[in-house]
Formats: sequence, structure tokens, C-alpha cells
Amino acid sequence: MPDNREGFFKRVYEIVGRIPEGKVAAYGGIARMLGCPGGARTVGWAMRSAPEDMKLPCHRVVKATGELSPSHVFGDPEIQRAMLEAEGITFRADGTIDMERHLWQG
Repeated sequence: MPDNREGFFKRVYEIVGRIPEGKVAAYGGIARMLGCPGGARTVGWAMRSAPEDMKLPCHRVVKATGELSPSHVFGDPEIQRAMLEAEGITFRADGTIDMERHLWQG
């Protein structure tokens, strides 16, 4: 975990705020953008702590495998899926996001 969690979280929020509609970013990818490879879990902590008033597109942050966030994050995985589909994100037959098509790497 980075030494300055508050500063790290702020930088995570800046990156998440830049993810364009129709694209997704992986937790680990965000960590790498911040120079913290292996920091995917800390990015997850930041996402769970994201202030609602920032209106971040948290639904655009997913696992590197294209899996959606755990069900407790949005209350139901179908909520996140519906939000992404409304933005044009496509899913494979196994229910994962087509990461080759939709991955945003900043």
C-alpha cells in the first residue's frame, strides 16, 4: 500500500474521472498508471471510499479479466452490467466484458 493513502486515493479518483464512456479500466491497470504495480487492492479500497458527490464513473472500473465488481458494490451485478451496456460496452457469452475492445489504458 502506498505511504500516503489519501494522496493515492485522490490520484485514483483523478484517473477514474477520465475513463471515457464506452470504456473500462482494470483495478490493476489504474495502479500501474500510478506507478504502483501490485496495488490493485488499494485501488479497490479507494473505489469503495469514493465520495458520492464526486460523481465518478465507478461502474467503469472492473477486474482485468473483464469480470464485474463483487455484487455488494452495486447491490447486484446486473446494475453495473446495465450501466455499462447503456454506454455501449459489450459482453462475451461467459458474461465478461470484451476487454480487447473496451479497455482504456489512459
